[in-house]
Amino acid sequence: MFVDRAKIMIRSGKGGDGAVSFRREPFVPEGGPDGGDGGKGGDVIFMADSSLRTLMDFRYKRKYEAENGQNGMKKQRFGRAGQDLIIKVPPGTVVIDEESGLVMKDLVEDGDSFVAAKGGKGGKGNVHYKNSVRQAPNFAEAGGFAKERSVILEMKLIADVGLVGFPNVGKSTLLSVATSAKPKIANYHFTTIDPNLGVVQIYDNSFVMADIAGIIEGAHQGAGLGFRFLKHIERTKVLIHVVDVSGSEGRDPIEDFDKINKELENYDPRLMKKPQIVAANKIDMIDEEGPEYRRFKAYVEDKGYKVFPMSAPINIGVKEVLAEAAARLDQLALEPPEEEYIETFDFEKDDEDPNYREVYASRDNEAYVLTGKQLEKIFNSTNFNDSGSMRYLYKYIEKSGAIEKLKEMGLEEGDIIRVIDYEFEYYDEF
Repeated sequence: MFVDRAKIMIRSGKGGDGAVSFRREPFVPEGGPDGGDGGKGGDVIFMADSSLRTLMDFRYKRKYEAENGQNGMKKQRFGRAGQDLIIKVPPGTVVIDEESGLVMKDLVEDGDSFVAAKGGKGGKGNVHYKNSVRQAPNFAEAGGFAKERSVILEMKLIADVGLVGFPNVGKSTLLSVATSAKPKIANYHFTTIDPNLGVVQIYDNSFVMADIAGIIEGAHQGAGLGFRFLKHIERTKVLIHVVDVSGSEGRDPIEDFDKINKELENYDPRLMKKPQIVAANKIDMIDEEGPEYRRFKAYVEDKGYKVFPMSAPINIGVKEVLAEAAARLDQLALEPPEEEYIETFDFEKDDEDPNYREVYASRDNEAYVLTGKQLEKIFNSTNFNDSGSMRYLYKYIEKSGAIEKLKEMGLEEGDIIRVIDYEFEYYDEF
């Protein structure tokens, strides 16, 4: 099964906690602190791998976690860093942050990679907190938080030429004749329910051609197979628009031509800037000199497109269509690529987290509640059996302005304040 979209949860590794430890050596009185630092948490990395063709694996596993960093140890030994998690995806996969909807990275080439979630930093051991006043710090820094986010993986086929047109007009037949691909072919709508790829060899050139499958009216709004196929056209450089000029399906070829182009334009106006070759298929079923074909050809050429009469099953005109596609590709190779602006995910802003130091105050039925990222980290670093460590926590809460916020909410002496799962009574001398 061809799977080209998936949603997964990723989580980097938490940083290891710094160690609280003191030297215990014979004949060394009052040994000082020697707690080592915690190891960094593992990163979550996405990498393009050409051996993969679909996103099938992500249908069965939805959560991916990197390894946590190891806690620091005595004798100033560092904890081991957590192992990075490398998630392999097919080339052509776009990684999107679900919350913001912004593109994190477009992995086009084999080996392209990026860090989607950085691991937490390792916490400092108590050896770092020794000073002239505090000779025996009985606390250490907690490891940095893991980063968790939901991402959308969207695969877009990487092909030079895309075949577009209504269902059952002969796109799959053209692909099978022009390449070694063996798509399913039958005389009913939506024979192709998955995109097919093949390599075309023409003269000294070769290029990848994709059957984008049947597009119907309203596809840009999701009708039929909608977005699932239209998105695969985005990476193609040249379009071959296959039209059934025989009208064997009971439709007008001119209307077919206009409707497909309207769907492409409504989905993304940039698609209409791509070179488009019109293949007038099933020409063997009508008179090439007849009024129907001449009317169609004149209409299409008047819009600036070249028309090539073709009958894919008996290989009439196929070579001419493919040669024109190869020539257009050669011409594009000489032109500088058009630059386009796409708003992407801001990793620097994500790392900074402007709300990291903010302390939030709220109230429930039992207590006044304080929450916040940095507050949680300091709380996790607190040794509740050590007065110096407790004092540091209290001073941080006071300096953050959290007490003033709580007083505005009605905090009085004797009321309970809760931080994470720790509760204490408030007194003014605090």
